[in-house]
Amino acid sequence: MKSVVKQEVLALNGDEAVAYAAKQSDVDVVAAYPITPQTIIVERFSEYVANGEVETEFVCTESEHSALTACLAASVTGARAFTASASAGLALMHEMLFVTSGCRAPVVMAIANRALSAPLNIHGDHSDTMTERDSGWIQIYVENTQEAYDSVIQAFRIAENTDVLLPVIVGLDGFTLSHTLENVHVLADDVVKKFVGTRKFVNVVNHEGKTVPFKLDPDNPTSMGPIALPNYYFEFKRQQEEAMKNALKIIPQVNREYAEISGRSYGDGLVDAYHVEDAEIAIVCLGSTAGTVKAVVDELRVDGVKAGLLRLRTFRPLPVEKIVNTLKNAKAVAVMDRSMSFGGEGGPVFHEVRHALYDTDEHPHIVNYIYGLGGRDTSPMQIRKIYEDLQKILRTKHVETRVQYLGLRE
Repeated sequence: MKSVVKQEVLALNGDEAVAYAAKQSDVDVVAAYPITPQTIIVERFSEYVANGEVETEFVCTESEHSALTACLAASVTGARAFTASASAGLALMHEMLFVTSGCRAPVVMAIANRALSAPLNIHGDHSDTMTERDSGWIQIYVENTQEAYDSVIQAFRIAENTDVLLPVIVGLDGFTLSHTLENVHVLADDVVKKFVGTRKFVNVVNHEGKTVPFKLDPDNPTSMGPIALPNYYFEFKRQQEEAMKNALKIIPQVNREYAEISGRSYGDGLVDAYHVEDAEIAIVCLGSTAGTVKAVVDELRVDGVKAGLLRLRTFRPLPVEKIVNTLKNAKAVAVMDRSMSFGGEGGPVFHEVRHALYDTDEHPHIVNYIYGLGGRDTSPMQIRKIYEDLQKILRTKHVETRVQYLGLRE
């Protein structure tokens, strides 16, 4: 797709691309605490503040829990808020993730995905964000640095849409993307500012019977999330589920609108399919691994193998209909998980993809590969081995081992 606006090419690593996107998105408040491999994001943004390049209030808090609390407080007063974290930092935020989504605060947070301790490991896997998959946050996983930049900008439009009003996580693989330099096409400041626009508010009736914007305002008193006992709590949670369903429509819409100005789109915004239309065997994965898988698919296609890839760009909300329709012709599917669900007989992505396909008339054989934990490299040769396993399943119509561990010393 050809861009309709002029763009500049900058050499940025993933963290710098995220910070640059946040800088351009007219953010009012950034509250953060540094943690590897995310630190560059907030360091770079603090430089923008110090240099007077943005009019953002930057708050360096004493912990990640406090950072998200500050972003929540800013967001519910009507500010546009952004933060970033990883691994144990995200885990420390755990309580406040639920509070933020429950208050319908459209905070955007970048996560440089990293393993959780113990033992201590600073490298990339998806253990941190998968732990938060039921916290009520939209989750977007990016394949490369360019997509990290584009997705942060889109995230503000998605989160603040009045039919959604949910916080958004943009996940980029730690070190693999966060610290790897790439050419990134960036839009002009005024183009991004126009695209994200100004924050809009839904109107609600407060305790005085007045119709007021849904935000904390001393002139129009209201309250958010103080207490809801059994007679109301259930309804609040049901509303969050409806917001997630609305996001399934808004995310593709934002993806299309962004493509019109940038020339870049990522599948339909929910899933990104690669040679899946006629594929008999396919891999499903998240994040940067998709780039390696695409290279292997190209090689296999030259050899006449009908191989394909389905990259889930959005894991929350889970695009069930898209998964089913995209994989409808596949006979054998391998789901790659860069995290574990201990005792759960497979990883979280495997569980959910298998669930999505369960009720299809002719669902494929599905196998799971746990891979890359703690930042362990996954080679094209190992990806090719997955496709070879799928070809065997295709011939025998039998799965010998449902869950396997890729590149592991056993």
